[in-house]
Amino acid sequence: MTKGNVRNVDRCFRLLDRIFNTNEGVIEAARVGEGFDIKLKEILDAVILPIVEEFDKKLHMDRVYESRLQTAADNFIAAALKLPRVSGCFPPCGFQSAGAVYNCDTCQYDSCEFPLDCPVEEIEVMENSRVRMWCGVPFDLPNDIEVIWKFAEEVKTQEMDQFKEVTAGVDRLYSIPSASLQHEGTYQCDIYSGSRSIVRLYYFITVTPQLVAGHTELQEIFDLSLLPGGKLLVTPSAAPHSFLRLLLFLVTTCLTTSLVLLFLSLG
Repeated sequence: MTKGNVRNVDRCFRLLDRIFNTNEGVIEAARVGEGFDIKLKEILDAVILPIVEEFDKKLHMDRVYESRLQTAADNFIAAALKLPRVSGCFPPCGFQSAGAVYNCDTCQYDSCEFPLDCPVEEIEVMENSRVRMWCGVPFDLPNDIEVIWKFAEEVKTQEMDQFKEVTAGVDRLYSIPSASLQHEGTYQCDIYSGSRSIVRLYYFITVTPQLVAGHTELQEIFDLSLLPGGKLLVTPSAAPHSFLRLLLFLVTTCLTTSLVLLFLSLG
């Protein structure tokens, strides 16, 4: 009561705003997992409604409500923290319903607000080697997912109109037993739940031909046999037959490497 037996309603609302609405402890305690918003409201009603009834019936002087509201806030925090917590958002991509946070101001869940498209992951492989792409995400997926793999040949892209469907089902692993140049390009893994896309992952595959790799290795071997000036390692005191042995070694090395490359190219 105030002088003249008039209620100070404005002061009461200011107390509520300070003790509940802007209280970091209350805000953090209210970050419960999806589906527990109803239980959260029940806890809030249980600690607040008795005070509201007392206020309406003028059972106490106004000055007692600050301590009563603080006690109510402490009780709310203790009870709300026992509820399952929000799992959190995992950047940088994907629709993550399990990571949504309950907003006490709007009485709705705020989504993680990440784009559906994940950054492109680059993978370099040798020709004829096995390639495996796993469509994995750090957050929980629904039980009813469908996985659609698509391919954009020869380009690194995230443009939807450049992709063609390769396979559809529930398999999140896409494997290429023996990579060739025709496998170069961007692979998209699109995960659906119901009729809604929830995340899209991208893998850009670059295939190095074996012949090119073999020539590179041969050049490295030859470079090791030369001085920085590009001359063969021959000292003034070296005998002629020492130079011939070195030359024979280089020729043998080149011929052996060429034969290995020939066998590899044949199969």
